Amino acid sequence: MRIILLGPPGAGKGTQANFILDKFGIPQISTGDLLRWAVKNGTHHGRIGKKTMEAGHLVSDDIVVDLVKEKIRDPNFSSGCLFDGFPRTIPQAKALKENNIKVDHVIEIKVDDKDLIERMVGRRIHLASGRTYHTLHKPPLISGVDDITGEPLIHRHDDDEEVVRERLAIYHRQTEPLIDFYKKWGIIDPLNAPKLSCFSGSQKIEEIRDEILTILKES
Repeated sequence: MRIILLGPPGAGKGTQANFILDKFGIPQISTGDLLRWAVKNGTHHGRIGKKTMEAGHLVSDDIVVDLVKEKIRDPNFSSGCLFDGFPRTIPQAKALKENNIKVDHVIEIKVDDKDLIERMVGRRIHLASGRTYHTLHKPPLISGVDDITGEPLIHRHDDDEEVVRERLAIYHRQTEPLIDFYKKWGIIDPLNAPKLSCFSGSQKIEEIRDEILTILKES
């Protein structure tokens, strides 16, 4: 089973990805990890990718797709995988399709921008333990410090409102159109298109988990 997990930043994709990986025992393919491995090992694609990244440019879709194709030939991926951060754009999704890399299911976790901004801007983290708080929904006992250690909580730069709004704008511009791409493909060629399912990310984590796992088990 090959799965693509889509959704805006802060929607909870990482949490749900872990549930899926644990339940079905499939590995995760991160294009970032693939690129780092290729660069570290000095492969042909790694050398090209390194020059591209050092020049401040994005690595081409062709290279990323080639790395994915090579990875899924690994016997450890014979039972499927969960794509992490890929595809991000329509050209990447088209490249997957044109290279006959079959995807079984596309999962979208949808959350309104207003809720996401509130969720992320109010987030506070204790770096050493990973404990997470929220200024409105889960405040610490004493403002600004961890309940257990009394150490300061961190507000990450990625959670600044201006940064969050920019990340959401990029998602809506580049990645959200994938939903329509897969929806249209499912209408035109339902036998070969991946199944597309959409879930509300505003529910409790366990409710989202149960809905997603039920759909995937029925696939």
